Amino acid sequence: MPVTGLLEEVVEIPSGVQLRLEGRSVVVTGTEHTLQRELWHPRIQIHVDGKRATIRCEFPRRREGALVGTFAAHLRNMIVGVTEGFTYEMKIVYSHFPVKASVKASEFIIENFLGEKFSRKTRILGETKVEVKGDQVLLSGPDIEAVGQTAGNIEQATRIRRLDPRIFQDGIYITKKAGEA
Repeated sequence: MPVTGLLEEVVEIPSGVQLRLEGRSVVVTGTEHTLQRELWHPRIQIHVDGKRATIRCEFPRRREGALVGTFAAHLRNMIVGVTEGFTYEMKIVYSHFPVKASVKASEFIIENFLGEKFSRKTRILGETKVEVKGDQVLLSGPDIEAVGQTAGNIEQATRIRRLDPRIFQDGIYITKKAGEA
C-alpha cells in the first residue's frame, strides 16, 4: 500500500539506453545520440536504479505534482529521441509565386515567397536535419524541442502580414508529426 502524501512516477529505460544523473542534469545516451537536460526542483527527487527511473515528491502541492508528471514526460521524450528520433513533415504551399526552399549550413532559406526580392531566413536548431524534396520539407532529430521549434520557426518565417489570409494561403505548414511519446 503506497504511503499517503507520496507522489511517484516510474519511467522504464529500454535496453540500449543509458540514463544517469549529473548534478541537476539528466543525461540520456543511446546508440547514436546523447541528450542532456536540467531537471531540478528542491522538493522533487529523481532516482535511477537499473532499468527504471523514479520521480517522486513527498506531500506535493498542485504545482509540484504537475512537475512530477512533466519530468516523467521529458524523460520519456528523451528516451524516444535517442532511440527513434522525431520527424516532422511540412508542405510548401503556394498559388501565386513558386517558392524555392533550401538549406545552407544551419539556416533554412525561403526564396521568392509572394514574389519578394529578398529571401527569408530562419535558424535550424540543435542536431535537427532538414531536407527539401520538391514541395515537402522533412525535419528529423533526437531532441523534440529543437525539431519542433525549428518547424515553428519555418512556419513563422512564411507568415503573411497585411494581406487577406483567405486569398493568400501561401506558406510552409506542418502536416505530420511522428515519434512523439
